[in-house]
Amino acid sequence: MSHIRKAAAIGGGVIGGGWTARFVLAGIDVNVYDPHPEAKRLVSEVMANAEYAYSLLTNAPLPKRGVMTFCATLEEAVKEADWIQESVPERLDLKRNVLNQIDLAADPKALIGSSTSGLMATDLQKDMKHPERMFVAHPFNPVYLLPLLELVGGRQTNRTALEDAKARLTTIGMTGLIINKEIDAFVADRLMEALWREALWLIKDDICDTETLDNVIRYSFGLRWAQMGLFETYRVAGGEAGMRDYLSKYGPCLQWPWTKLTNVVDLNAELVEKIASQSDHQSGQRGIRDLERIRDQNLVGILHALKVGDDGRGWGAGKLLADFEAHLWKIAPKAANVSGDGPIRLLDVKVPAAWIDYNGHMTEYRYTQCFADATEVLLQQIGADEDYVKGGHSYYTVESHVRLLAEAKLGDALYVTAQLLPSDGKRIHSFLSLFRASDDTLLSTYESVMLHVSLTERRALAPLPSIIEKLTPLLEAHSSLPTPEAAGRSIEAKPGLA
Repeated sequence: MSHIRKAAAIGGGVIGGGWTARFVLAGIDVNVYDPHPEAKRLVSEVMANAEYAYSLLTNAPLPKRGVMTFCATLEEAVKEADWIQESVPERLDLKRNVLNQIDLAADPKALIGSSTSGLMATDLQKDMKHPERMFVAHPFNPVYLLPLLELVGGRQTNRTALEDAKARLTTIGMTGLIINKEIDAFVADRLMEALWREALWLIKDDICDTETLDNVIRYSFGLRWAQMGLFETYRVAGGEAGMRDYLSKYGPCLQWPWTKLTNVVDLNAELVEKIASQSDHQSGQRGIRDLERIRDQNLVGILHALKVGDDGRGWGAGKLLADFEAHLWKIAPKAANVSGDGPIRLLDVKVPAAWIDYNGHMTEYRYTQCFADATEVLLQQIGADEDYVKGGHSYYTVESHVRLLAEAKLGDALYVTAQLLPSDGKRIHSFLSLFRASDDTLLSTYESVMLHVSLTERRALAPLPSIIEKLTPLLEAHSSLPTPEAAGRSIEAKPGLA
């Protein structure tokens, strides 16, 4: 099995709620169990943030939402689930007890992952009857946006369970990295703990305050790490001579007494108050939900930026987003609406913060992006998809005309419709319109001509019969529609305008 059929989330806190959102938005039914009296509210709040983030994250058509069901018992929750994610508080006795209950109640073939940040799978699976399918599945907050999952098996974990888990994760937009050896805190938390330990000393010794330290990270190496990680960043720093030269030059610095990584700071009441006061001042009056939304908007913007690479498939986490979107397009319904009642609706999108300019409204080229994304949907529907391009054929836009008629602002829900004008398949002539969803105000129009080309021969030629077969019913349906008033227009210079 290469996908998750049904999931169970045991624990509905920040991490468990994030898992629930990740499953639901990927079209997977999920049962949730958490005896906390506020569990439904907490999970619902996380879900709301995730829905908002996904509305900004991708224009690819998300699958039909999975059904989220709150269960009265753990046994009910894990019934029929093939992926069970435990996310209860980080206490060995509690987690072990919960995992043993899951083990007894679940299908023996179901995968069981623990969201632990540092406990080892060997200790967690100690008393299980089917320990071979249990492993650490360590995610990162927010689970619904950050794509990494550290997969760590215990002594009794079957390697095939880890490989199976890794394969299933791709359909929910995540990547599983299998850690070869079981160690305390795994890989990511070890790196973060080292940085955290040094940061605490810098605050304690009054070298800087919390805001200055955070600014150091986010204005410098944090940006580099987001795309290349640590070792590739240093490889680039080594220049043409490469990593060996970099290590020979800067390796001796590791002997210098720069850091206090081997000396643990005394996190006493005075230091706790110092850090907490500085953090309160740094965050101002923003509540946790505001900070979460700001975090999510920023992460979406970074993911979008990293999605653009020299090969068009992105870099770092952006490549994972591009791969997830390619999967979403592949599983999306391909049949176009060929009703002759009107233009077809191709795209729904919400205006993110990254699209807003200094005037407070959507910047000019984002209108064109909406039309370009909608055109991609049209091409997907007639079969000119990624596989078609890999086969050596594509459509290129050779002429276009855009009219900007009204403003779109942050958070506006928009949609794009398309009407096909007389075309022969080798050439597709279309007229697209961008509307604000709340009042159906027409914001912009886009008329374009696309030409079908052979990527190998580098010339225009007729499309394959499979394209014509899907395109013809749409052209016939639209042939009876009135020609849009603005079709065929060019820039008009009116007398008296300067």
